[in-house]
Amino acid sequence: MIRVSAVKPIAVEALRRKCDPKRLGFQTTDEIEPVDVLVAQERARKALAFGTAIDRPGYNLFVIGSQGFGRHKASSQFLQEKAKGEQPPDEWVYVNNFKAKRNPKALRLPHNTALPFQKAMEALIEDLEIAIPSLFESDDYKTRMQVLAEDSQHEQEEAFEALRAKTEAEGIAILKTPMGFALAPVKNGEVIKPEVFRALEKSEQERIETVIEALQKDLEETLQKMPLIEKERRDKVRELNQELASAAIGASIAEVAASFQKVEPILDYLKAAEADMIDNIGLFMKEEQQPNLMALMGRSDPEQGAAKFRRYGVNVIVADREGEGAPVIFEDHPTLGNVLGRIEHMSQMGTLFTDFMLIKPGALHKANGGYLLVDARRLLTEPFVWEAIKRTLRSGSIRIESGAEHLGLSTTVSLDPEPIPLQVKVILIGERRLYDLLVHFDPDFGDLFKVEADFDDRWERTEDNESQTVRLFSSIIRSENLLPLSAEGAALLIEEAARDAQDAERLSLRTEELCDLLSEADYWARQDERSIVSADDMNCAVKERIRRKDRVRERMYEAIERETMLIDTEGSMVGQVNGLAVLGIGGFAFGKPSRITARVRMGTGKLIDIEREVKLGGPLHSKGVMILSSYLNGNFSLDQPISLWASLVFEQSYGGVDGDSASSTELYALLSALSDVPIKQSLAVTGSVNQLGQVQAIGGVNEKIEGFFDICKARGLTGDQGVLIPTSNVKHLMLRQDVVDAAADGQFHVYPVSTINEGIELLTGRVAGERDEDGHYPAESINALVEEKLETFATRRRSFGGDGEDKKDG
Repeated sequence: MIRVSAVKPIAVEALRRKCDPKRLGFQTTDEIEPVDVLVAQERARKALAFGTAIDRPGYNLFVIGSQGFGRHKASSQFLQEKAKGEQPPDEWVYVNNFKAKRNPKALRLPHNTALPFQKAMEALIEDLEIAIPSLFESDDYKTRMQVLAEDSQHEQEEAFEALRAKTEAEGIAILKTPMGFALAPVKNGEVIKPEVFRALEKSEQERIETVIEALQKDLEETLQKMPLIEKERRDKVRELNQELASAAIGASIAEVAASFQKVEPILDYLKAAEADMIDNIGLFMKEEQQPNLMALMGRSDPEQGAAKFRRYGVNVIVADREGEGAPVIFEDHPTLGNVLGRIEHMSQMGTLFTDFMLIKPGALHKANGGYLLVDARRLLTEPFVWEAIKRTLRSGSIRIESGAEHLGLSTTVSLDPEPIPLQVKVILIGERRLYDLLVHFDPDFGDLFKVEADFDDRWERTEDNESQTVRLFSSIIRSENLLPLSAEGAALLIEEAARDAQDAERLSLRTEELCDLLSEADYWARQDERSIVSADDMNCAVKERIRRKDRVRERMYEAIERETMLIDTEGSMVGQVNGLAVLGIGGFAFGKPSRITARVRMGTGKLIDIEREVKLGGPLHSKGVMILSSYLNGNFSLDQPISLWASLVFEQSYGGVDGDSASSTELYALLSALSDVPIKQSLAVTGSVNQLGQVQAIGGVNEKIEGFFDICKARGLTGDQGVLIPTSNVKHLMLRQDVVDAAADGQFHVYPVSTINEGIELLTGRVAGERDEDGHYPAESINALVEEKLETFATRRRSFGGDGEDKKDG
């Protein structure tokens, strides 16, 4: 029952939906206004606007989208525009805590205050370094110091004179010995020698000893007065020094304070710094002055060099060096130190040293009062960072942490800086799978990141959207300093966007991929010294991109041409069909024809999927085979068990097979084997099937068609070759121009099929057949031949004693 199929090839204009350059309304993209990069992302735009505007805890954002869709750039540009109109945040500095050095103080300062404050303190120290040494070298200071020294000396001398007069009246002399002061009797102005003293009468000796004993107490009291007199002198010197220092330092501090009259944190710090400077006035002295002055001050081991003034430094953590608006920070390397800040150490005399000036800000410090963008995948791969960010967002303050401390590896004395209050919107950027994993496995995630900004990967291809897409191209061209694009080139880029979307009715929003294509076309235009990128340059960029990546495809097609891999493109064979698959290698996808064969015999109703049996078939492929098995059971030999043994295999397949897009192809091979009707090898097939025999849409339809076309073209197009695709895939067709041209010349065909019956009729040239009112298929139809074969198997099996139950084939 042979006849020509009613299914006609798809019209040429439906194989690739063209974009008319004239309708775009310009000659080059220089003539059109650029557009916001979020023009096609209305859902994401609204989510970003909402998430950044709501001032409630936990309303941080997660930007969802696949790689290459410009998530980073679009989010950053949106935030930059929003931040411009916002109030600049306060600035932060760390200063010395003079009472507890391990706990530096954080000062919150108004906008544009931190750097002036830092410079003012540096100038203050420089001035004091000059003023104070000069002050202590002045004649007035030296005179007053001399007076204090003379007064002290005079007081000491008076005390000794009084003691000496008393001793002389008693005939006793005060002697200075290497061991100190001693008392001795005197006679005729000379000290009595020991032997003379022993020759004196006993009563005289006792009298002298009694007098010396009493005078000894007076001597001790006089000697005890000497340190007190010296201490009193030092106290007066200290008072004098502090008086002079206070006047000099106070005047300089007052000058600094006058510049920051309304900034309370600075005024409080200046008071503490003034007191510390006065207490440590020796730090400002010259080296030759320091030892004497430090001794007078009761101190030792003065600090040397510039390091001695670090205690009065100002460590600027956050300062707006660029001007207006809130900060927008993108942290590309989100380590713990880069996000939360870190405390560095210096080697000093073989030991590690740190102070408040070695506190370094992190991304959270820099973004405080604004927005922080972080790649979620990179953040989650860094140790300790994710938990640290969650703690920081929950507490609302930035506390610097060290990874070494988490691991218990830190043995050095470090700092515990005062935490800085945090007010920031954190925007994580990642793929949907990562977002879903965080929602599922991290209970804190939903509380801290309540807003998802979901980026679409494509949008509807309307005339207005095509125009908006071209304006988006114009924005990219200007931002990347590329040559303008001609209308013809823009039309071709629109078609490439549809091709990238795998849908003639949609446009891809993979802006990074399209930007790369524009850059490559720009290169080829410049190579030919043109000032405008033409359609030829775009075509060249597309072809060269494929050429760079198609080595594997070329080798595979070469193996088919040399018949190392067996693919027929003419003739007919029973139980053999050309199936189509898509391989993706390094971001490049191409179609790969595969021979699918089926063998049948009498059996117990068992359908063997060889790919699954050897564990090369994935679950989706196995599902497809089970569905076609169900199709057979539901359409043939309905009044008796199917007595069939059948096997299906992808010939010369040495890797894994998955997906159900070959299930209709396998069913065609099985129907051919059962009916003994050969299938045209000039046709290839793709499409999945359901239990009702309907052919369903599959992915990669363009690559699959082009893959078979390339093999046919290499062997010579005959006009009989073509591909069967699901009718539901027609709207996805955006074929290469050479395929479209071959179809226009009648050399190659693409057929839409909706059912298995339509497909088998195209492949065999024979009627598939529908059951009549009596439940019979038309004689000589494919389905009638299949049913007849199955009934024959059943009859023969009964003759061997089969009962219709599944048993192991013998």
